Amino acid sequence: MRADHWSEGAARVATRQGLMGKSFELAAEAYADAVGGSMSADSLRRITEGWGRRVEEQRQEAAKRANAPAQKGESPQERRLVEVRPITGQANLSTDGGMVLIRDEGWKEVKLTTISAVEVRPAVERPEREGAASRRAEDPLVKLKGHSYQGGVWDADTMALHQYAEGLRRGIDHCQRLSSVNDGALWIERITDLNFPEAVQIVDWPHAKRKLWKVSKAVFGEQSPEGKEWVEERLGHLWEGKVTKVETALEELDLEQERWPDEVRQAPGYFESNRKRMRYDEFRAEGYPIGSGTVESGINTVVHHRMKRPGRGWERSNGQAMLAGLSELHSGRFDPAWKATLSLAA
Repeated sequence: MRADHWSEGAARVATRQGLMGKSFELAAEAYADAVGGSMSADSLRRITEGWGRRVEEQRQEAAKRANAPAQKGESPQERRLVEVRPITGQANLSTDGGMVLIRDEGWKEVKLTTISAVEVRPAVERPEREGAASRRAEDPLVKLKGHSYQGGVWDADTMALHQYAEGLRRGIDHCQRLSSVNDGALWIERITDLNFPEAVQIVDWPHAKRKLWKVSKAVFGEQSPEGKEWVEERLGHLWEGKVTKVETALEELDLEQERWPDEVRQAPGYFESNRKRMRYDEFRAEGYPIGSGTVESGINTVVHHRMKRPGRGWERSNGQAMLAGLSELHSGRFDPAWKATLSLAA
């Protein structure tokens, strides 16, 4: 029996429900349905957040161990963290952010990193699509699976520590091929290059595409046929890796004028600075993913589904505890993480 007088079995069920439910009240109802007994929403909250705090302690220790300076006599082959579902072939690493409300602080960014195994199949296995032909019809079929996550209310440098630790946990530092698809944010590029310089960094194709459409709508108008034609030609160049042609077309629009929104004015610099990460013709031919949908989906499923709620928001330490627990739950590691914290709960 635990110090709070709940059995380990009851606490385990309560914690899982507390992480999965949209609220602790709904989680308490799900708990009653699952075990046939009752638990108050407040008790369920304390159990869930308490477990999350223990997971948070452990992941901080893991990040510290993973990022510690090399020790005298330490073998390069020695693994600092135990590998969990290591990826041996091709992997992808993507990082992004989403907003949550922190009590007395306002809306803060949760930074999330997602690591996935990459499966590449021949183009002939690509499902046929009705209607217009797909741009990717001749490309290898690329699928991402086996996702794991680490998320927290962190600054970029703290995110870097946890990104690296999760990478070691998945073994991506010795993968045969590693890519990192992101939205082009400088802080993501910096920490990824620091942790995994061997990763092929790629700008998310839908993000680059949206940039061009925003320029078109601002300059030519929302429903302009001329604007649509302009975008389609630019996308054709971008798809073929001819980024300099896109840069030239943007420069011809004279976007430095004050009347344009910041994002439109900054578009030429965005494509110029990300030129080497937009070689989409090469990336597609080599079987690399060009979309960061895994981390964008992770922001919704790991973070927003549970962490966006009405009211005053989360007290910071409780929010961080929940994010630690949610990271393990959605990484498919709830059971081993639960067992690993039993000694801390004693």
